[in-house]
Amino acid sequence: MDADVRSRLDNLTKPKDSLGRLEDIVVQFCSVRGTLEPHIEKKTIFTFAGDHGVAEEGVSAYPKAVTPQMVRNMLAGGAAVNVLARHVGAEVRVVDIGVDDPLENAPGLVRRKVRMGTSNIARGPAMTVDEALRAIHVGIELAREAQKDGAALLGVGDMGIANTTPSAALYAALLPAPVEEVTGRGTGIDDNALSRKVNVIKRALTVNRDSLSDALNALAAVGGFEIAGITGVILGAASCRIPVVVDGFISSAGALVACRMCDRLKDYLFFSHCSQESGHKAFFRRFGVEPLLDLGMRLGEGTGAALAVSLIEAAVKIYNEMATFGSAGVSGRSTT
Repeated sequence: MDADVRSRLDNLTKPKDSLGRLEDIVVQFCSVRGTLEPHIEKKTIFTFAGDHGVAEEGVSAYPKAVTPQMVRNMLAGGAAVNVLARHVGAEVRVVDIGVDDPLENAPGLVRRKVRMGTSNIARGPAMTVDEALRAIHVGIELAREAQKDGAALLGVGDMGIANTTPSAALYAALLPAPVEEVTGRGTGIDDNALSRKVNVIKRALTVNRDSLSDALNALAAVGGFEIAGITGVILGAASCRIPVVVDGFISSAGALVACRMCDRLKDYLFFSHCSQESGHKAFFRRFGVEPLLDLGMRLGEGTGAALAVSLIEAAVKIYNEMATFGSAGVSGRSTT
């Protein structure tokens, strides 16, 4: 498959390999989809929303009330992910998988709440293993529903105050990596709050140390419902041969959990961008993958995924729509 795709790319009216990573993207896309005739008719971005008990430790610059407020903003089409998704022709589906608010009168919301927020990971497990499995299955079911709706490319994003804290804890446990290396300022905390956040994560890893030996138990111990939903989308999409565009720091934590469950899932993923959150560079270095973009972003929501969707779609259009040397009557590279 890969050789056949490369052969067509080499016959397009351009110097060999001159489109760089765009060519790698289309090779990967065709390999995942299992086709030499790729098309992307429909793109869907799932933005999972959940709250975190660890927010009570003062690890975020914003109050927990922002989570449901931003969910409503997304449903009204006013968030950054909405704008960028409209720009690239992608659908945004906002999923309440663990918001600590009933979110009544919220038209368009995908209601899959497992529980109203996780418990404080600095004092014990975030959720039970059964709850983690339920959240993962939410993602799996949504990915399979999207496949039935005609989606050929999925994106994942997040919304949840304090969710860089459980994400950093998962990186520390599963990469593994020193806490200081994977912990950043999140929504913009100062030096004192950053020091407190590092200590909170270390306490979480100590309190939950007997549950960190495998991906599922680590997810339940120090993760979040939106992270588990992202893990599920990756698992479900792979079973349908649909590539997934991973957003930023939090979505990469979900991807890490999925890949620790099955290392081959890495082949199904496009990592959209390197977040400004400092631990994201450590993740890419230690995990051995390279993001498509580096724009200094750190918003989440699926914004980076939306931008990367346009790159992937451009790569597929190059493959499908460029003339070959033969069809255009252009002389190929001299062999002498």
